Parts: sequence; structure tokens; C-alpha cells
Amino acid sequence: MAAYIQDEAEFDTLLESEPVFVVDCTASWCGPCKLIAPLIDQLAEAYSDRAKVLKLDLDENKSVAKRFGIRSIPAVMYFKQGELAETLVGAKPYEEFSSALDKHLA
Repeated sequence: MAAYIQDEAEFDTLLESEPVFVVDCTASWCGPCKLIAPLIDQLAEAYSDRAKVLKLDLDENKSVAKRFGIRSIPAVMYFKQGELAETLVGAKPYEEFSSALDKHLA
């Protein structure tokens, strides 16, 4: 399962240390977020040896949402070498999440 990032400090550490990582921006009240949660967990397992896949509760991390201009969720952010490479907004099929990750791992 994809773990939750606790705070912005942990988020910044990941930015500096992980070559490729994925963050699912979510919230407990968000219906579509619940729909993609199992897909994000599946992604975390499938890519566990190649990329970190994590979740971030935006209610507890509003500063991160503001920093990256997240206005609607679910928003899945892909980071490569510490830079935001792509953001997928809305509930999407698993293939869309995995092919985006494949592209950034290539």
C-alpha cells in the first residue's frame, strides 16, 4: 500500500532524495479520491523496486497544495529529479497512471 507523507518536511526530503516519485493528493471527504485509492496502492506495489508512490492528505498539507497549484483532487503528481514533471487530475484508469510513470522512468 502507498504510505502517507506526514508533512512538508518529509515531502521536501523525498524531492531531494528520490529520482522518481509519485504523490496522490487526496482528502478523506473526496469521493473520486476513494475510487483511485486502490489503483494508487496497486501502482505502489507494482513499481516498489523502481519508484516511490505515496499519498498526501491535502487537508493536513495545504501549503503543499498551494505550492503546486492543486485546485481539484484527486491530483496525482509525478516528480523526476526533484521537479514536477506531470500532474494527472481526476479519477483515471490504472493504465493512465502506470503509463505516465513508465514514461518518467524511461
